Amino acid sequence: MICFKSLALRRGTRLLFEDISFTIHAGQKVGVTGANGAGKSSLFAMLLGSLQPDHGELSLPPNLVIAHVAQETAADNRAAIEYVLDGDREYRAIQTELDHEEAGADGMHHAHLHAQFDAIGGYDAKARAGRLMNGLGFSPSDETRPVAEFSGGWRVRLNLAQALMCRSDLLLLDEPTNHLDLDAVIWLQDWLSGYQGTLLLISHDRDFLDDVADQIVNIENQAVTLYTGNYTAFEIRRAEMLSQRQAAFEKQQREIAHIRSYVDRFRAQATKARQAQSRLKALARMELIAQAHADSPFDFEFLPPPKMPRPLLRFDGAAIGYGSQPIVENIDLTLSPGDRIGLLGANGAGKSTLIKSLAGVLPLCAGERICAQDLRMGYFAQHQIEQLTMDESPLWHLQRLDARATEKALRGFLGGFDFQGDKALDSIAPFSGGEKARLVLAMLIYQRPNLLLLDEPTNHLDLEMRYALSLALQDFEGALVVVSHDRYLLRTVADGFWLVSDGQAGQFDGDLEDYRKLLGERRNAKASGQDSVKSGVSRKHQRRQGAEKRQQLRQFQQVLTKAETNLAKLVQAGQAVETQLADPSVYEPANKDRLQTLLQEKARLKSKIDAAETTWLEAGELLESTGKALVD
Repeated sequence: MICFKSLALRRGTRLLFEDISFTIHAGQKVGVTGANGAGKSSLFAMLLGSLQPDHGELSLPPNLVIAHVAQETAADNRAAIEYVLDGDREYRAIQTELDHEEAGADGMHHAHLHAQFDAIGGYDAKARAGRLMNGLGFSPSDETRPVAEFSGGWRVRLNLAQALMCRSDLLLLDEPTNHLDLDAVIWLQDWLSGYQGTLLLISHDRDFLDDVADQIVNIENQAVTLYTGNYTAFEIRRAEMLSQRQAAFEKQQREIAHIRSYVDRFRAQATKARQAQSRLKALARMELIAQAHADSPFDFEFLPPPKMPRPLLRFDGAAIGYGSQPIVENIDLTLSPGDRIGLLGANGAGKSTLIKSLAGVLPLCAGERICAQDLRMGYFAQHQIEQLTMDESPLWHLQRLDARATEKALRGFLGGFDFQGDKALDSIAPFSGGEKARLVLAMLIYQRPNLLLLDEPTNHLDLEMRYALSLALQDFEGALVVVSHDRYLLRTVADGFWLVSDGQAGQFDGDLEDYRKLLGERRNAKASGQDSVKSGVSRKHQRRQGAEKRQQLRQFQQVLTKAETNLAKLVQAGQAVETQLADPSVYEPANKDRLQTLLQEKARLKSKIDAAETTWLEAGELLESTGKALVD
């Protein structure tokens, strides 16, 4: 169990939470929610020991193995799969000891190391690491690429794979889906569902939380509350609590108003003065109930575009890609007002390439891109965040788009994206990734587009902003094409899906649940295909594993033979002593010293025989288990 007892935590002068007490039991999967800055990551830092509570106690089970995703990755020149294997610390420790052990060293110790290595799945560790990398979107050729060659987003995936590689008791995941595509999110969800340890998960993806979490820890108003159930159950329960709290607040306000009215009326009357003073004291002692507050800080909508031509954009026989090499060919696509398309497909299939080609950022390899004369396009891509002017304010960025607008109007618009007061005038350099993403969306929406092209718009956005965006997009009158790993957003804003796969792009006949089933069928087919070609690509690996097992078997056989020989010699020596002790003359007074020597030798040999028998039995058991594994 992980126990928080009357715990309080500050960061500088700021109180994050106080007097919190709750328990997380082994094997539970807990979603951690709360506004940005509420203290979610600080909670993880306490569990990792990098932060200490200011008050109270945090108790963890002894020898708890904790895995978490590293925040940074060094420009390592080792192969990516070796970096992932580092996550299994016990595997690395035994492997290192085996590699450095000198030839001819203690055979029994060597045998034990091999047995431990086998027990922890050491011979299958690379295959396990490969499956993790594949599930997170890496290709087989990526396994041998140096870590330094991967971009920042792909290094985050490597860090995630390394954390999953650890055979941990407690797994801490802070926004693990931010740099994943939908296929990898669905794979990770399935993997976490089968995870046997305790999971604490910070996520702004409500579908992901719904499917993975069975408890929710919510940090709000400097308090931490544990709820049973998934995220949807938490939202329902929280809404009920807020409703009850608001009713209690309103009732108390009526009572306060009544008391004050009584005091104001009768304070000056001598006959009522004592009662009035009593009411005032009761009012002072009253513990005030805070007003319930669950309003989102975000309130915006898409204004109607000046014109809405039909169609807005058309692809005729388009081929998309880089240079002369197309990734997807023969695309026929017409976008008209009201069309709402979600793009599905594996990483690298061409979804972002299709978005870029629709936006005109990437020229077509073949075919035609035909735009309406009054097309007003809004294109959101992650690289646009990097193109913001870091030493300028949100207000300045909007003034560049519309120099004629009044500052009051622009600040009112920015307030809908929670750039309130001086925040609208601050330099954006220290802004978080979520705040910068919000500013890009605000700039895009302000331009009143009739075609929206969104490539992972929810990265770094919190739950409230994602919800506000989904509501705004539902009322958007133009055409929409979106790539997102957030299934809640896709489910609420897309009316249909296109699948980009195997060099083609076309309508997908189904919903997100059908797509999840399709991914499962493909994984199963791939696994079956790998089994059927063991005589091909994997034969070499299997031969190597078989050779390692046989070498291990020979080593154990040598240890067993040596133990048997040693035991036989000791037993023979023991029998010789017993023969001498059977001679009656040895017990005569004149042979007292000889008897003492024989008895000491008997005791010494018995001790050695017992130790040799133990060694012989252990070697036999190791040999038997290794032999069975080899046969299996």
